[in-house]
Amino acid sequence: MSSSKVKFLDDFTSPRNLLIGDLQKINQNTIAKYMKNYYVYILTNKKQGILYVGITNNLERRIYEYKNKKIKGFTEKYNLDKLAFYEDTSDVSFAIQREKQLKKWNRQWKIDLIEKDNPEWIDLASSWYGE
Repeated sequence: MSSSKVKFLDDFTSPRNLLIGDLQKINQNTIAKYMKNYYVYILTNKKQGILYVGITNNLERRIYEYKNKKIKGFTEKYNLDKLAFYEDTSDVSFAIQREKQLKKWNRQWKIDLIEKDNPEWIDLASSWYGE
């Protein structure tokens, strides 16, 4: 790859900055690197139980880690392994800001957010691992 292409790749910050012609010049691995999804999520241990807000770039892996007690600390101590809510974005800055926003929200606002799309508080990841 020529140095001008390397410079071009270093200059763009999101897929929205690419032109269609540019996409054809870049290999699939490079595109995948910049098209990554980020997830903001809320875990709980039971309906209206303890709430934990987090962020990840691999939701299935992260929830698997919680369910299998691979992550030590707060989530393990309180058995937070049920995915009550999540949203995704390709914009890492937005995901970080959204996580910070949700962490500042009061408890009732988080409950309302969960119950808007998941009123029964089902574990949204319950079928992901053949359980």
